[in-house]
Amino acid sequence: MLDLGGDTALASFLWMLVCVVLIIGLAYWFTRYVAGRGALSAFAAGRRMEILDRLPLGRDQSVVLARVGERYLLLGAGTAGVTLLAELTAEEAAAWRPPETAGEKPGFREAFLTIMKQRERR
Repeated sequence: MLDLGGDTALASFLWMLVCVVLIIGLAYWFTRYVAGRGALSAFAAGRRMEILDRLPLGRDQSVVLARVGERYLLLGAGTAGVTLLAELTAEEAAAWRPPETAGEKPGFREAFLTIMKQRERR
């Protein structure tokens, strides 16, 4: 008789291995994508609106620096909604922007550690 048990177990193991490698690959790609572009700017890619910086103030409150066309807006975001705090000139907004890196995206390890540190603060 033909023993299919060994072949089935091997096929199951290989399929599980492919799934694990795929999950790790997707996690790597996602963290590079999120860390490299920012969580919110991924939705604004190619548009005239962009989130330049965000400062969390509390559980559901933050201050956001946004660029809409040529205008720079300082916004307060909370559970009650979004409030315009100030409109900044390009020079004032440049002082608020985080320093630009040399175009290098952080590696998987750095992105993962940054995300874990952010989760620990919550």
